[in-house]
Amino acid sequence: MLENDFSFINDEFHASRVSPRQLDLLLENGWRHFGAYFFRYNLGFYENEIRLVQPLRVRLSEFSVSKSQRRILKRNNDLQIVARPIKITAETEVLFQRHKQRFKNSAPDSIYDFLDENAADTPCEALEICVYDGKKLLAASFFDVADASVSGIYAIFAPEEAARSLGIFTMLLEIDFAVKSGRNFYYSGYAYAGKSFYDYKKRFRALERFDWQQNWENFKDDE
Repeated sequence: MLENDFSFINDEFHASRVSPRQLDLLLENGWRHFGAYFFRYNLGFYENEIRLVQPLRVRLSEFSVSKSQRRILKRNNDLQIVARPIKITAETEVLFQRHKQRFKNSAPDSIYDFLDENAADTPCEALEICVYDGKKLLAASFFDVADASVSGIYAIFAPEEAARSLGIFTMLLEIDFAVKSGRNFYYSGYAYAGKSFYDYKKRFRALERFDWQQNWENFKDDE
């Protein structure tokens, strides 16, 4: 339920370049971006309801892997992992088209709905983690690298490999990158208050959420 003095936020701007420190500040204040398009909003529609939007991040100094996440890591220890600057290939685009079939409503048209054509450095440094079974691409995730943080942008995986939990797997790989490179926070994007398709983002230890009043607080589930 929203408080009576709750104000509506719906902001946007375009920027072809932001510095790592600027990106940290934007993330700290609830901003996200797809390519050069930056946005933030605190209310959204989900299944015909108006929901509070919850920007989420993991405080890496307090993070630990849960028992279920350890099982996911073990389940996928036969796969090959490559981290590199983002480079969208024909193989990536084919996997995106297959992955988007998971969505019943509002399926994206193109991977470029989320990434700039020069995504490796527009509007900031960004990397991809690609997961292979031999030569077959099973999953790819894309994330920004700021001064003090790493921020997930989007992830795709082969639908027939759903049992591997590759979405969670690539998030854990991004967190591992962030920890090993000395970052403080991992931003996992937006979720909704209440149950939704995005609840997988809420299943990480040391999770915080933005209260839209310039504060980050320890996450407590809504249900």
